[in-house]
Amino acid sequence: MWVLALFDLPVDTKAAKRAYREFHNFLLDDGFSMLQYSVYGRPCPTGENADVHHQRIKGMIPPDGEVRVMMLTDKQFERMTIYRGNLRPPTETMPEQLTFL
Repeated sequence: MWVLALFDLPVDTKAAKRAYREFHNFLLDDGFSMLQYSVYGRPCPTGENADVHHQRIKGMIPPDGEVRVMMLTDKQFERMTIYRGNLRPPTETMPEQLTFL
């Protein structure tokens, strides 16, 4: 069984950014892995365990924004298809300033 958390949280104020970080860190501490930006997944050995993690998410939802929780069986998760386009090269960064001693 898999638990997926999909969320769209505002980050327009200091309080909203703090709430976003707290929710993000909660998911990581609770064993979730980032599948995509704002999409986190966690495998669970049983449906009961998945329900426990669902309830934990429910208790940590920030006051603003939207959070969706999905439960998928291992078979459903396994049937997911992932498409990737060409990876863009990293943007060019400014060289560090040289220091002569």
